[in-house]
Amino acid sequence: MNKNIFKTLVLFTILGATLNAPAQQKRPVDLPGKFQPNWESLAQYEAPEWFRNAKFGIWAHWGPQCQPEQGDWYARGMYDEGSGQYNAHVKTYGHPSVAGFKDIIPTWKAEKWDPERLVALYKKVGAQYFFAMGNHHDNFDLWDSKHQKWNSVNLGPKRDILAEWSKAAKKNKLPFGVSIHASHAWTWYETAQRADRSGALKGVPYDGKLSKEQGKGKWWEGYDPQELYRQNHALSKGSEDVKSLWSQWDWNNGASKPTPEYIDNFYQRTIDMVDSYQPDLLYFDDTTLPLWPISTVGLDIAAHFYNSNAKKNKGKVNAVLFGKILSEQQKECLVWDVERGVPDQVQEKAWQTCTCLGSWHYSKADYENNNYKSAKKVVHMLIDIVSKNGNLLLNVPIKGDGSIDEKEEKILHEIGDWIQVNKEGIFDTRPWKTYGEGPSTEEQKPLNAAGFNEDKENNYTARDIRFVKKGDAIYAHVLAWPTDGKIMIKSFGKKINTVDPITVKTVSLLGHPKKLVFKQDDEALSVTLPSDKPNQISLVLKIN
Repeated sequence: MNKNIFKTLVLFTILGATLNAPAQQKRPVDLPGKFQPNWESLAQYEAPEWFRNAKFGIWAHWGPQCQPEQGDWYARGMYDEGSGQYNAHVKTYGHPSVAGFKDIIPTWKAEKWDPERLVALYKKVGAQYFFAMGNHHDNFDLWDSKHQKWNSVNLGPKRDILAEWSKAAKKNKLPFGVSIHASHAWTWYETAQRADRSGALKGVPYDGKLSKEQGKGKWWEGYDPQELYRQNHALSKGSEDVKSLWSQWDWNNGASKPTPEYIDNFYQRTIDMVDSYQPDLLYFDDTTLPLWPISTVGLDIAAHFYNSNAKKNKGKVNAVLFGKILSEQQKECLVWDVERGVPDQVQEKAWQTCTCLGSWHYSKADYENNNYKSAKKVVHMLIDIVSKNGNLLLNVPIKGDGSIDEKEEKILHEIGDWIQVNKEGIFDTRPWKTYGEGPSTEEQKPLNAAGFNEDKENNYTARDIRFVKKGDAIYAHVLAWPTDGKIMIKSFGKKINTVDPITVKTVSLLGHPKKLVFKQDDEALSVTLPSDKPNQISLVLKIN
């Protein structure tokens, strides 16, 4: 189909979808420009070439929830009686009726945090862009926030975390991204409305409904816990099950609906961040966009983000905005993000996988039990993702004190060593006519909701190959070293390429100085490898 005709059909489809969208609220700080806050207008967006070329970014998913070193979603799980995080919290900080998550914040000092050292390390190992977290579901802003007193300048480390990350990214000439997760605080913190069901403090409410007045004489005097917890509302359906939130992420299935004031506060905070720090990339941990479909606030933010970036770049949008679980029409407007997973086919448009070496927030157990992804696992994911037209954003968990541990640093250096040798076959490449061959391409690995299929990959063999192209070269990523020293690439067999015949002229191995011996016949391209291995992870053949 003609591309312009396809684009027109997509626009009409999106326009039809907007007829059922919630009513929009005009925002006083809307920025005039090419993009309007509706799907039809946002479909003008095209992912910039720099992002398509970048392929690999590193993310610092870091905030006060890392201080206990108990892993993901701590500020929700610590209110779930009997859970590991609850037990650890009671042991370390006290009962959540007295010492709630608000009381973790002043213990977070970030005393070993050196953003310039960390970002320089990330660049050295191959990252082409850097992401920081602006806030999490804990609703705590990691910048000098004008619309949230619970922020890192007023409390905790008393530093503007985003400002310092941004400065480090600029110094290292890396595009700067910010992730925003706070739209879900309304339902995510509902566990803070609970009380113990047994024991000496049975029925004593946790601190989720404390008021500002109750802080008189306390360390948090003058701060309203409700501006953090947002729990003066009825519970969502099924909230007694801590997992119920997973099926309510799109604000359906009985999720409690936020007030207009809550939605407007989220909008004001996010716009404040965009205008103050001007990130090149913006990530939302939401289905489609924040608070969609119960509000159009996400559309307002998207239009503002694109227009403000275009104003900075003389009319050209060099920014990237991510959304999860997107329809094909919505992929015209945003870049699709897949969490901890990889689609099993090449995608027409640029997309991204976000994943993590371990837990999203730092976990002492991951360190002690060696639960981190290996460098080989990360590199294999990167290769598979790039062959399908995607990028990989890798979170490296940071301790509460602002440092990364020696096991993480070792893994990063191993990734960097591989990239240094093989970067030619990763950066600035595009998908070939087929993304790969081998047993792994024949298996069905469907995505689950936002992704979550990365653990379904079996061990790769020497028959598992991924392809990318750049100029006149095709790069064949062979994901395991063959035991007999020979590679057979069926995709280059002359019988397979009768319509568009490929004649191989030379084959070389990245990291090896000499050309390789090869033979191309009807069935395959056969390549004899040298005895020495450039690395222990995978090999890359450059085929001209």
